[in-house]
Amino acid sequence: MANHKGLIIDVDLRSHENNLAHHTREIDLERLIVRRGQPFTISLQCSDSLSPKHHLELVLHLGKRDEVVIRVQKERGAGDKWWFNQQGAQDEMLLTLHSPANAVIGQYQLAVLMMSPDGRIVEMADKMTFHLLFNPWCKDDVVYLPDETLLQEYVMNEDGVIYMGTWDYINSIPWNYGQFEDHVMDICFEVLDNSKGALKNSELDTENRSDPVYVSRMITAMVNSNGDRGVLTGRWDEPYSGGVAPYRWTGSVPILRQWSNTRMRPVKYGQCWVFAGVACTVLRCLGIPTRLITNFSSAHDVDGNLSVDFLLNERLESFDRRDRKDSSWNFHCWVESWMRRDDLLKGNDGWQVLDPTPQELSDGEFCCGPCPVTAIKEGNLAVKYDAPFVFAEVNADIVYWIIQQDGQRQKIREDQGSVGRNISTKSVYGDYREDVTLHYKYPEGSKKEREVYEKAGRRVTEPTSGRPEPGQLQLSIKHAKPVFGTDFDVIVEVKNEGGTDVHAQLTMLAMAVTYNSLHRGECQRQTISVTVPAHKAHKEALRLHYDDYVRCVSEHHLIRVKALVEAPGENEPIMTMANIPLSTPELLVQVPGKAVVWEQVTAYISFTNPLPVPLKGGVFTVEGGGLLSATEIHVDGNIAPGQNVAVKLSFSPMRTGVRKLLVDFDSDRLKDVKGVATVVVRKK
Repeated sequence: MANHKGLIIDVDLRSHENNLAHHTREIDLERLIVRRGQPFTISLQCSDSLSPKHHLELVLHLGKRDEVVIRVQKERGAGDKWWFNQQGAQDEMLLTLHSPANAVIGQYQLAVLMMSPDGRIVEMADKMTFHLLFNPWCKDDVVYLPDETLLQEYVMNEDGVIYMGTWDYINSIPWNYGQFEDHVMDICFEVLDNSKGALKNSELDTENRSDPVYVSRMITAMVNSNGDRGVLTGRWDEPYSGGVAPYRWTGSVPILRQWSNTRMRPVKYGQCWVFAGVACTVLRCLGIPTRLITNFSSAHDVDGNLSVDFLLNERLESFDRRDRKDSSWNFHCWVESWMRRDDLLKGNDGWQVLDPTPQELSDGEFCCGPCPVTAIKEGNLAVKYDAPFVFAEVNADIVYWIIQQDGQRQKIREDQGSVGRNISTKSVYGDYREDVTLHYKYPEGSKKEREVYEKAGRRVTEPTSGRPEPGQLQLSIKHAKPVFGTDFDVIVEVKNEGGTDVHAQLTMLAMAVTYNSLHRGECQRQTISVTVPAHKAHKEALRLHYDDYVRCVSEHHLIRVKALVEAPGENEPIMTMANIPLSTPELLVQVPGKAVVWEQVTAYISFTNPLPVPLKGGVFTVEGGGLLSATEIHVDGNIAPGQNVAVKLSFSPMRTGVRKLLVDFDSDRLKDVKGVATVVVRKK
């Protein structure tokens, strides 16, 4: 800022040097963006005629209406105060500003005042702004994370991997967090500014923004649009008219930009991984170390009894109950953020669960957390926030009942170890899975696990020897890894461990479901009488044809097979179940040659239709942090069975470093096909 007439000729915020030192140069090089608890310098050029008796004062204004005014002290004071020191001659001065490690995050206005010896303002330079973020590099900041490898992943990495599927068939998709893309930081502060707390009491909200517990809780409430001006509207079944289907998103940036550009109109549509992906972007951008977690076989226990009950009729169909909200999801995504919990007793620091998917109200808001992962592992359910709900997500029992014609309930299956399996996150060492299940729970069957269950009030049953009683039948389902578009067999095996033959009725049912267990329709059903010889097994095949399952299968390509065996007088009815994901092809994405910043490169994308039917309305969506904004390429005409379609796209990378180019393909009959290429962008 130059002023050639006055005493203060120029103020240089030294954005390039400061942003480099504060790990914010990826966000912006022109604007000053610094982290709290770490000094930064500005330079002041003054007129030769400046009297040595004049002195400087610095004033900061904070908040949308300058609600908070901070006078920066001239010398070091208490640790929670801003202060500055100055070096240099009369005509050129270097000012070093020191922010406290618990300073409020946000946009500050800086005023430099030239004061006369008698305390009058002689001149003022006051049109300067900078942003202050959390500082996980600063040991006095409550978000301090003392490991540079973890910081590079959980704050600085813009590319992620999200795990999906089922606990025994885990797959993944790439995700562009893009927290350093143009204008994303500004949108993150817009998200905070539109929270209920900010709109109700902006002064109190501003003061609370020093606390990552408060900020992260506001973010999880604002990522969903339930009850506020939040970013994303959830929808868990088709049609996705009037918006974008959740599986079509490949990153957070288009979602945040659309919300901002439409004056805070909620973006349609999200599901759990989209909510979690957007929350991860915002929290990393603000400086809170964050990672995305997938919990496989995740329970949603509404009534807090640590049991999720499913009622079935005698045809194994879900009993229609209007009041039933308990559910079990094949997978569920949330985020963990790293922070010290000064509001709680010791032992609750570290990773905190935050769940932005709107499920239940928490203190009047659709948000969940922050809840210490250690509290979940130890069964400390009185800890803030929402510990009982999170504990149930990874520990609840699943119980299946048949409602008989006379209204009586009969228990046909109880799973005590099926919830909370293979809890996963992306490794800091590459694009592969790290299992964090033991962060949430002790090993299954261990003494410690039983102690935690007793403390949390969950029923504990004595482990059985595993040897079946005489006459007892055992039921299992086996299947290969089928490909979407093919016919395949599911094998149901009934084993008789008893000493006499058993005559039984076997029911096999295949239905299409969504990842969160919404039923989409029946694909195949078979009921037969079987005789199972003593000490032997009987096998039956259930043939599933593409023409049958394609009519009702969801975009998650998931088939659930249930088998029920009833042998009156011999055995209680027993049921078993398997979730069978249908695999889809991957896109081939290549970016040949060397990539140089601001020089054009070309990506080549190809795909072969694996289905026995033509595909209509094919569209590729391409995006990549530091490479290009989300771009659609429409395919002309139909794609015949077995036909290969190839497209190319030229773009100029905007930032150096290792980047990911993400591609999604969707059509009328085949959706959610993903591909990724790594692009190393060099300096000119």
